[in-house]
Amino acid sequence: MYETIHGLIPAISDGCLVDSEHEITSEILVAGDRIGEACVKIFCDLENSIKNDVARNPVPGGAVHPLTRYVMNYLINACDFRPTLERIFQKHANSTGKCETSSFSAQLLNTMDLLDKNLEAKSNLYKDLSLRVIFLMNNGRYILQKIKGSPEIHEAMGDTSYRRRSTVVRQYHKNYQRETWGKVLQILKHDGLLQNGKVNKAALKERFKSFSNMMDEIHKTQSTWVVNDEQLQSELRVSISAVIIPAYRAFLAKFKQHLDGSKHVDRYIKYQSDDIETLIEGLFDGNPTSMNKSRKN
Repeated sequence: MYETIHGLIPAISDGCLVDSEHEITSEILVAGDRIGEACVKIFCDLENSIKNDVARNPVPGGAVHPLTRYVMNYLINACDFRPTLERIFQKHANSTGKCETSSFSAQLLNTMDLLDKNLEAKSNLYKDLSLRVIFLMNNGRYILQKIKGSPEIHEAMGDTSYRRRSTVVRQYHKNYQRETWGKVLQILKHDGLLQNGKVNKAALKERFKSFSNMMDEIHKTQSTWVVNDEQLQSELRVSISAVIIPAYRAFLAKFKQHLDGSKHVDRYIKYQSDDIETLIEGLFDGNPTSMNKSRKN
């Protein structure tokens, strides 16, 4: 509409008397200015709505927040009119006194930064630190995928900003690995299992039992968590398997023989390496019954 109104001026100049032309042109310019100011105000209102979106309950399973979907879809649709919006912001942003930037691209980045801060605050609703990181990773990955799928918004925000966001999401992945699976790897260390050069069977039984209990708890909890992005879900599972399965296989190969012949050995050595892979494949499905299914299979 903004472009259409301004496009009327040449036609009026060709078809009207001088006095009428001046009056009509002035009215058109005023109408165009009002539309431009209204466009700027819409983005200022979007910023305020993000700032005021305060949640009391976390999204179940750490899934993508509805606010993230709304804001990103809004910005992508807006970027279809980026050339016009750039002209509008250059001309009208300062006149409204409500937005801090006179560039639509800068306004876009400001809005996304506000979304980041809002999501960071919402992540604190999760008591589990690993789930907090999964939530941030899910939302960060969703934003990246939206940017990747829209050349207009990608160009508007620039490669540097996109790479920075990619780095942040990768760091979330590392933080999750450390928070959840670093504790599992600690159990598989050999410290405290040898006394006078011999394996302490009581300590070894307790170590195997602790590993099994921790795997049960992780699977019970994290099978209910949500990672809708199939590529991210696969990347998480592959990275977990690459660390945990070799470590457990080596631990099993080194120490299982010391419990051969012991009574009720299955109470301690509950899982084989293939079982661990099955458990990992059940993570992030958002399915609380997946653990029972994996045991039946």
